[in-house]
Amino acid sequence: MTRPAGSSKLLRAMNESAILAHLLDQGPLTRGELRELTGLSKPTTSDVLRSLTDAGLTMVVGRSSGGPGPNAEIYSANPRAGFAVAICIREVSEIPGPSLVAALIDAGGVVHARIEDSIDLTTLDPVDAITDTVTRVIGQAGVGASAVRHVKLGVPGSYDAASGVIHYIDVPGFDRPGLVERIAARLGTVVEVENDVNLAAIAERAHGVAAGGASFTLFWIGDGLGLAIDLGGTLLRGGRGGAGEIGYVPVSLPADRPPADLQSLIGGPAVVALAAEHGIVAATPGAAIGVAVASAHPRAGSFLDAVAARIAFGLAAVAGVLDPPLIVLAGDVAQAGGEALAQRVRAALPGTTPLDITIAVTAVTDDAVLLGALEAGWRAVRESLIDNQRTAMQAG
Repeated sequence: MTRPAGSSKLLRAMNESAILAHLLDQGPLTRGELRELTGLSKPTTSDVLRSLTDAGLTMVVGRSSGGPGPNAEIYSANPRAGFAVAICIREVSEIPGPSLVAALIDAGGVVHARIEDSIDLTTLDPVDAITDTVTRVIGQAGVGASAVRHVKLGVPGSYDAASGVIHYIDVPGFDRPGLVERIAARLGTVVEVENDVNLAAIAERAHGVAAGGASFTLFWIGDGLGLAIDLGGTLLRGGRGGAGEIGYVPVSLPADRPPADLQSLIGGPAVVALAAEHGIVAATPGAAIGVAVASAHPRAGSFLDAVAARIAFGLAAVAGVLDPPLIVLAGDVAQAGGEALAQRVRAALPGTTPLDITIAVTAVTDDAVLLGALEAGWRAVRESLIDNQRTAMQAG
């Protein structure tokens, strides 16, 4: 039987990709363990490992001991074969505008550097701001720029990949057409944009209360509102990236003046204003909730009940459309309120909807958006290492 041209190269590429994938997914393995996992012969496994090691993608990290016969070499994927940068735009209360936080992660999942840039994005060109911060976090780790295979940019807005435009973002200059393309060209690597609440959902599935579960939604309550919709591990982004922009959902008729939406009901300024009405003065919504939960202020309970009723109103809309098995409360307000606020929300839900709603408070205590961007960037680097090896073999 005649083999199609290039089939041996394709088979070799598939074998190399399979072994590299196992090492990336499961960690260090011996040659024998890799043979069992892949079904490859001993000579083929040895040949593939030799090729991957020569290419700098795998490395010998030790030898097994305790068994009969000679000790077997233990192989691992080379964590320095590829890096990703996670960089996110976020609000920082200590400065008068949005700023950047960035971190560098390797293919093994180790974070090498983290920078919190107190730069005011309202006065800087977005391309310069992003590329300068990426360059600084790479330099802090002592990593060559060519080793960075992926940049994950988290934004408080929605990215329409078809048009290359970030929509619904209040940071000056970040809604310019072609911005992402120019950043990628300056950095010389792949740049992907993701909504910040979607990134928080990625972190929640990997490290929080949604780990190992089915579908869930993440309801973000902070300075702004957002909703991430996780369908069994796949995020629903919508046709133009706008899925989850729940803050724009109207809660009044257009003729009402001023017209109201969910952002005006539960967003940061609304929570701060509601706190002031109850005699609680705070600069941010998270701080207002934190004061109410921790203090013996005589009107703290009524303030928390009022916030919980508004959150329940928003959750009723989510449940009525999606009926998710779990809704995770996240963002500054949810983190500050914790289970005390969640219990009040549960008590308020029957007054807003007859639907059965299960809610939980986020278990991610670190910067959820950055953590999600690191997780997504790490996955992208691993996939690129496998795909690039397959492509290189086919081309060779």
